[in-house]
Parts: sequence; C-alpha cells; structure tokens
Amino acid sequence: MREILRTRPQPTMLVLMPTTDSAPFRVGLLAYGAIGHEHNLAVAATPGLELRAVADLNPDRVVAARELAPQACAFADSMEMLDSGLIDIVVISTPPNSHFSWAKESLNRGLHVILEKPMALTAEQCDELIALADEKERVLVVYQNRRFDADFVTMRRLVQEGAIGELFSYESFVGGYSRPCDYWHSMSDVSGGAIFDWGSHYLDQILNLFPEQVAHVSGHNHKRHWDHVTNADHAEVAITFADGRTASFVNSDLAAARKPKFYALGTTGAIIGEWDPAAEPAVADLPAKVFLIDSAGTRTEIELDLVKPYEFHREFAALLHSHESMQVRAVDSRDVVALMEAAEISAARNGMPESPLLLNN
Repeated sequence: MREILRTRPQPTMLVLMPTTDSAPFRVGLLAYGAIGHEHNLAVAATPGLELRAVADLNPDRVVAARELAPQACAFADSMEMLDSGLIDIVVISTPPNSHFSWAKESLNRGLHVILEKPMALTAEQCDELIALADEKERVLVVYQNRRFDADFVTMRRLVQEGAIGELFSYESFVGGYSRPCDYWHSMSDVSGGAIFDWGSHYLDQILNLFPEQVAHVSGHNHKRHWDHVTNADHAEVAITFADGRTASFVNSDLAAARKPKFYALGTTGAIIGEWDPAAEPAVADLPAKVFLIDSAGTRTEIELDLVKPYEFHREFAALLHSHESMQVRAVDSRDVVALMEAAEISAARNGMPESPLLLNN
C-alpha cells in the first residue's frame, strides 16, 4: 500500500469582511448550460443574491439566461465579466479540467467563488485554491447539490437517529446499461474519468455519512465496450475506514441489472434506496424510494424528508450577510478530490490500496 505524499496545508480561519449594508451580493454566471440555469433559478429565489452578469461563448445561452434575469449584463468573454466590477460572486459551471484556472482567476480578482463539482482534478490544486481564498478573505465553496437530495437526507437522518443501529457497511450505485453521451462528461481528460464524474456526488455523500478516518481506498476501471468515449465503462471505488467499516461506490454504463441507489447495513436493520421505475429513463435525476428494514425483515417505506429548494444558495447568502455556517465546506470537496485521485491511482495499479491524505481526518 502506497500513501499519496504531499505537504499537508495548515488550515486557516476564514475572515469575512463585514457587510456595510443589506444590499444583495451581485452574482455572475460563468458558462450557462443546464446547471447554469439551475443556479439562475436559485439566485432569483434567494434573498441577498442578485444576478448581474452572465458569460458564455454561445450567444443563444446568454439570451436564455437573460430571459429569466433581464437585468443581467451579457458577456461573450468570461474574463471581461470577471474584470467588469459588476459582480461580487462568480458561479463557475465550466468543464472540470478548467475549474482550477477559472477559480484562481476569480479569487485573484477578489471575488467569492461557487464552483461546480469537482473542485479540481487534483488535491494539490484544491489546496492551492483554498489557500488563495484564505489569503484573499473570500468564500470558496463547491456546489455539492446531492448533499441536499431528499432521499439522502432521509437516509442520513435515519442512520443518525439509530434506526438501524450502528452503520457498518454502505454501498452506492448509479448507472444502467446505456451508450454514454458524446459530451465532455464522457471524456476522461476533461471530466477526470468515470470515478470523478458521479463520484463527485456520491463520494461526497459517503464522507458526509462516515466522518471517520479513511484507512485506504481501492479503485477499478473497466474499459470493455463503449469505444467512442474515454471514460471507463464501469468504475468501482471501495473505501475502508480506520475502524473497519466499509463503503463503496459504483458508476456503470454496463449494468444490465441495476443495484439499489444505496444499501446501508446496520447492526439492527437496513435501509435501501430503490430506483423509481416511474422516472425512466432518467432515474438518477429523481429521488429513490427509501425503505427501512428491521431485524425481523419487516419492510416499511419511509416518507422522504422535506428539503427546502435552493438550500445551498440560501446558506451561501446567509454566510456572506450574517456569517452563518454552511453544511458544505471547501475542505469537504477537497477531500472528495483526494479520495477520487487515490482511487484512480489504485485503479491504474489493478486495485492496489492507496491511502489518501484527507484534511478532515
């Protein structure tokens, strides 16, 4: 087993400059696709935030953004938007291999930054961004939206309440049997690979569910069928924690039979997240049905917890305006990247265990 070695950055305390009035923070959207539209809707619904600019190379996308926010200034050049003086916050929705460079440019201009997943493609890049955000006294955070999924929130609450005793084994899965799309999501040099693509969501959930120290991680990438893209067809990540508990994640385009979205075993019961067949073909976009099984095998469907829409953005605005804390922190997303990076190294070595350096451990 080989540990990924690098200097552990020293955590610092972020000091926010106090706001002088209650004026909304001005937001700029850097790149406007489907996720950019989601941020547009969220900003419009969040007191304390106001969309003031949007930048995209495609003029049709800029038009679409301004249909919802006609007050926003349009830019064809993203750097011009960053230099415009019109915004306090930038939401970066570019492909993952450009997250580091755009976040660095933004922080150096004194802007608060919301990044899409993953934060970057290496933990070293994440560490540099976190240090820069601290130096500039600006907020850097990653939009870990799946942390707020109703099925995950419900399952996590049941675990924390002791509904299944002590959680000791957890499995998560996403995918099916289908031809991957031809977009950047499926290209490893852009996305970081199949582990990085959905792992940015599901491994974040695992680390949020298990706060224990990670002992080691193993990864496997199978490239066996879909030759038009470079991501693995089937990727697996297995995590062993220092106390012996285990968790796993699978992302597959070769799964003719789907596993449950999540499968949690405890000492006195289990929780299963079953894919909703009514959501075909996009089952990953809707919550799973959550079932609690007791030690006698009695199966009960659990009503999903109510999660307020745009809670991430509400917390972000509250942090800026009144210094309230957020559920998602930059260090959380940095550790997800370190975990995925270790899994990719392991996969290249046929599953040999790697020990990632996680700052939350």
